Amino acid sequence: MKYYAVIVAGGSGSRMQNKIAKQFLLLDGKPVLMHTMEAFAACALNPEILLVLNIHQHQYWEELCKAHSFTIPHQLIKGGEQRFHSVKNGLKAIKGKGIVAIHDAVRPLVSPELISRSFEAAEAEGNAVAGIQPTDSVRKINFDGKTEALNRNELLLIQTPQTFNIDLLRKAYQQPFRNEFTDDASVAEYSGFTINIIEGARDNIKITYPEDLEMASFLKKKSS
Repeated sequence: MKYYAVIVAGGSGSRMQNKIAKQFLLLDGKPVLMHTMEAFAACALNPEILLVLNIHQHQYWEELCKAHSFTIPHQLIKGGEQRFHSVKNGLKAIKGKGIVAIHDAVRPLVSPELISRSFEAAEAEGNAVAGIQPTDSVRKINFDGKTEALNRNELLLIQTPQTFNIDLLRKAYQQPFRNEFTDDASVAEYSGFTINIIEGARDNIKITYPEDLEMASFLKKKSS
C-alpha cells in the first residue's frame, strides 16, 4: 500500500500577534513546520510528503530550508483560498491510489506512532480521525446569548491527522465548499461517509496563541 501525507499550512499569524505565519515561527530554534514534517518522515510507513502552502510563501519556505539545512523530500503545492481548497489541491497532486493523511502544519508534536496508527486504521476502516475527550466542563452558547451545559462524555475534540482512503476523500472533495467544512471529517461526513475515530494525543496541540509555543517547547523537552 502507498501512503501519502498532505501537510496543510494556510494559517496566518494574526492570533499570535505576529506578522510571521504560525508555521514559520521558531520552536526550539527551528520553524514549527519543520518539526511537523520530521514527524511524518520518521513514520515507519514512509509516507510521501506533500506540503500545501500559499504561493506567496514558497520562496520564503525554500530560503528557510536552505538556512536550516532542511532536506526532507517533499512536493510543494500551491495553497487555495480556504483550507478546503488547499486540501483539494493536495489531493489533485496525488496520481495513484493509497491512503492519505491530512495534517495541520501547526501541530508539530504529532508522534510517528499516532501517524502510523492513523494510516493502519484508515486502511482497515476507510478513514481514521484522531480525537480526544475534553477534560474541562463544556457549555454551549445559544442564539439568545444564554449558555447551557453539555455532557462532555458525549463530546470529542478533533485533531489531525485525519486519514482516508484516497478514493473516498477525492469523492468527498468533489462537492462545493460550505462554511460548515472546518476539517476533512466534516467534508467526508457531509458526503455520507461514517467517521471512524481513533485515540489522539493530549500533547498533539495546535499552535494558535503565543503561549502555545512555550507549551510546545516544554512538551517537546519532556518527551525527549
